[in-house]
Amino acid sequence: MLLTKVIKELDCIKTIGDLDKEISGIAYDSREVADNFIFVAISGFTVDGHDFIEKAIENGANVIIAEKDVFINRADVTFLKVKDSRKALAKISSNYYNNPTKKINMIGITGTNGKTSTSFLIKSIFEQAKKPIDLIGTIGSVIGKRLAKTKNTTPESLNLQQMFSEMVDINTQNCIMEVSSHALSLDRVAECDFNTGIYTNLTPDHLELHNSMEEYFHAKAKLFKMTKDYNIINIDDEYGRRLVEEAKNLKSKTITYGIDNKADIYATSICYSADFTSFVANTPKGSIEIKVNFPGKIYIYNSLAAIACAYCNDIELKDIQKGIEAVKDIKGRFEVVYKDKDYKIIVDFAHTEDGLEKALSAIKPFTKGRLILVFGVYAAPGEKGRAKRYAMGKVAAKYSDIAVVTSDNPKDQDPNSIIKEIVESIKEHNGTYVSLVDRKEAIRYAIEISKKDDIIFVAGKGHETSQKIGKIEVPFNETEIITEIIKSSTKKTS
Repeated sequence: MLLTKVIKELDCIKTIGDLDKEISGIAYDSREVADNFIFVAISGFTVDGHDFIEKAIENGANVIIAEKDVFINRADVTFLKVKDSRKALAKISSNYYNNPTKKINMIGITGTNGKTSTSFLIKSIFEQAKKPIDLIGTIGSVIGKRLAKTKNTTPESLNLQQMFSEMVDINTQNCIMEVSSHALSLDRVAECDFNTGIYTNLTPDHLELHNSMEEYFHAKAKLFKMTKDYNIINIDDEYGRRLVEEAKNLKSKTITYGIDNKADIYATSICYSADFTSFVANTPKGSIEIKVNFPGKIYIYNSLAAIACAYCNDIELKDIQKGIEAVKDIKGRFEVVYKDKDYKIIVDFAHTEDGLEKALSAIKPFTKGRLILVFGVYAAPGEKGRAKRYAMGKVAAKYSDIAVVTSDNPKDQDPNSIIKEIVESIKEHNGTYVSLVDRKEAIRYAIEISKKDDIIFVAGKGHETSQKIGKIEVPFNETEIITEIIKSSTKKTS
């Protein structure tokens, strides 16, 4: 593709060199550069791409896009200076792949909790209605029949546009994508053409990046200014109500959902059980009984968001009903990885105070024996990290009979110090605890002390298959670890 076409509508501060040249690819990592590539130098949090421009040229880059003044002593290399390299990457990536999101019904979902579950419910409903749909999110991407892991919940703009191009090539008509606050703040989705935006909820998380809840909210709110058709918003959420007010001035139609407040899509006749939740979903097209195969109020909200999305896409109620009921499990979301009579081990991604409280409050009423919680808090710096550890320790003390406090991606922080702060909160709130730094040993301990009718709830990592300790990422698949421990255990669980 000609460079002039790739940089169409790109706002350049300075241009040096030939623009009439062929481009064979784009990269923002110098190691991925090949002949006739554009290299985009991004100023990252830990690494500055401008430091690798010479390496990129050595590897074959014939165009450099940067936000800093750079001297390039090569007449055959074109230099473009831009105000923001991340936005430039999004623009040229979309151009290079022929603006694929304009050819797909794009559904973006954002919020602190519930994104993954809601996206899988939507996918199932669309499939039930014979509407091809692909998915990009925390657990990975599903493009046609190809499953692939993704490094981030929402990949970098270049990778996203390549994925969307693949979808267009296989004639995928719809895409549901989890849109993280990081992706919105860092312009990964800057050139995505969204038809629908979905908001789940907002509770404290990622404050090491956003600094405050206000900043976090504004990052999430960006999605709803990018949509063309619908904004679907949880009216029961405090920030959701604020978003509804702000959305009144936008061109997209707002559709609300909820349980406790008046909404366009709402639930009545709710019945909770240990393994599923049932309710009547009320929509402008009529009402229908829904059974979602996960316990707790959070899954009513997730289902309502999915139902609202289906309603906006003219999907029949019977297909909505069948689609939701067809979802039997989602990796790392209330995943029952072991069950022997009434004895259960559940793995869940709950890693925030709100997420943990919603999960534990859903299963506590149906726990005949003890609720044994295995959890840690991933590394977060400063006062915000301490506040999160305190909050989660408080939740653990309130709902669990025994909390086994352990590590969860401590990264460069001292895991003992993290655990100490969690334990202090549990003690302050009169909880019972045991602390074990080694997460595998913590899971083993919980299994060994468990009895019939107990539930072990392993929180924090869910679908993840590795643990970040220091600079090293070590394999850690909790489902496999639990299976291995159960097989080697001589303890009878029933």
